[in-house]
Amino acid sequence: MPKTPSSAPPASSASPNEYTVDELARVTDSTVRNVRAYQDRGLLAPPEKRGRVGVYDDTHVSRLKLINHLLARGYTLANIQDLIKAVDEGHDLRSILGLETAIGSRWSRERPRKYSLVELLQMFGGNASPGTLSKAVDLGLIDRNGLSFVANSPAALSAGATMVHEGIPLADLLEAVRISRPHFNAVAKAMVDLVVRQLDRYEAGALPPPADVPALVEAIWRVRPLAMVLVETEMNRALEEASGDYLGDRVAGIMEKLGSTHETTPTASANSAGAEPARAVSAKKSPARK
Repeated sequence: MPKTPSSAPPASSASPNEYTVDELARVTDSTVRNVRAYQDRGLLAPPEKRGRVGVYDDTHVSRLKLINHLLARGYTLANIQDLIKAVDEGHDLRSILGLETAIGSRWSRERPRKYSLVELLQMFGGNASPGTLSKAVDLGLIDRNGLSFVANSPAALSAGATMVHEGIPLADLLEAVRISRPHFNAVAKAMVDLVVRQLDRYEAGALPPPADVPALVEAIWRVRPLAMVLVETEMNRALEEASGDYLGDRVAGIMEKLGSTHETTPTASANSAGAEPARAVSAKKSPARK
């Protein structure tokens, strides 16, 4: 049987993500202990050694996701070990791993970063109260790691800190994220549906023919960045429309207020003009009363 390609993206793609064992456990919702145990049982390939540090990549992410998925479906580690052995021997299950990586690997190239509590307080100018930190954790913007915190998107954290320094309350910013999250989830589902629709031409629940897998995996890797372009374009359009609508309403309100002011000013002036002679008459009558 001809071997299908590995689950890594095509050579033309950006370099793969790399992870320490802690980062690998975090992005796969696993634990360092499980990662070590799976390696000992031969379920997970050892990391690349760089000095004393083990470096993992997206193939390890894909394998861990497959293990977690099979465990959730009731397979034992012994069953999974047999399946993984079949995969490593080049049987059709290798197709699952190739498609798993193409569809399920991370879309972001950002590396998680650890922050101390002091660093977060400095970033947000003292606005990071226990309540706001707890809300950020609930939203998944940061994760607790002992006495420290880990941001899966340091760029988003930095952007939020800049917005806070520009005067936007941190609590309001977190609330905006909470409100918009379901809409982003709906957009993400629509984009993922576009990607995995490449599988619709095959029978549901069946693997594509081995000969079709290489082209299918490459097609999915090509569609992924195009879906990101579509999301960014639509988001820019929506922001422009929303800001334009707000600006139009704000200007209309200002013009309406100015128009109202102009309408009342002549009357006020007339009243003022009429009051002046009255004061003059009163002044003239005062000596007469004396």
